[in-house]
Amino acid sequence: MHRVVVLALEGVYPFELGIAHRVFATTDQLYEVITCTVDGGVVRSDSDVTVGVSHGPEALESADTVIIPPFSMSLISADLSPAVRGALARIRPGARIVSICTGAFVLAAAGLLDGRPATTHWALAETFRTLFPGVRLDPDVLFIDDGDILTSAGAASGIDVCLYLVRKDHGSAVANSVARRCVVPPWRDGGQAQFIEQPVHDASTAGTAATRQWALEHLDRQMPLADLAAHASMSPRTFARRFYAETGTSPGRWLIQQRVHRARQLLEETDLGIDRIAADAGFGTAASLRQHLHAAIGVSPVSYRRTFRTREAGAELV
Repeated sequence: MHRVVVLALEGVYPFELGIAHRVFATTDQLYEVITCTVDGGVVRSDSDVTVGVSHGPEALESADTVIIPPFSMSLISADLSPAVRGALARIRPGARIVSICTGAFVLAAAGLLDGRPATTHWALAETFRTLFPGVRLDPDVLFIDDGDILTSAGAASGIDVCLYLVRKDHGSAVANSVARRCVVPPWRDGGQAQFIEQPVHDASTAGTAATRQWALEHLDRQMPLADLAAHASMSPRTFARRFYAETGTSPGRWLIQQRVHRARQLLEETDLGIDRIAADAGFGTAASLRQHLHAAIGVSPVSYRRTFRTREAGAELV
């Protein structure tokens, strides 16, 4: 039986702490799941509960897979305590190590991610890069499998990576059965990018702000640079330079971002078909919408709508 050992650290998040038990223990005895702490003692969670365990760090020595759930962001550091470092040293060579959310900070602080691809919660990407510049961070994915080390994004992505491991170990039939029993999708399309809200710049900003606001109100139109510049009473060259200075991107790229944002809103909040949404967002065709949405957030319009639908759909997706 494959032994999964969950290392509960101080400030652990209770939801993510239970993911490994819920997923792996639902495989009908293909895995044994136990929880340990760095000293065998009680740890405080980030909520109003404490976690008592029956195992100390010695449990890590017999682990086939080690899961490190996330912990309070206030405890994030570039250094590890001697107790945590000592516990990690007990993990035997060849064991698979998996982090969820802030758990990646522990692996990075231990030097286990140096020069390797990894991910963590998108909101912590800049903090992670500052503390660990030697790690090849990708904040847009739900999880990364780099062989003996897997890192995943925030919260529910822990379910994604655990189901992925079940699928990898025992095939899709077993993983799909576990997903059904846990009432979760067996596989989620796309990555973290689809969950990041993209803010629209304040239209009160001087310069190109009025034209940006006008463009937002007329996204269904084709808007070449010359038309945008004319609206702002500038030459195309001056407009492009001013636009970049104010927004940090080009007019064309900004328009695509806003059209993707509009399409996402329409997919979430309306019953409109894909062709109509493509036209209203300014993409022209459904094929163009699919291409740009997939490039921006890694999913198709149909997949996005199924994930984020806020009310019952009344129209067929075409």
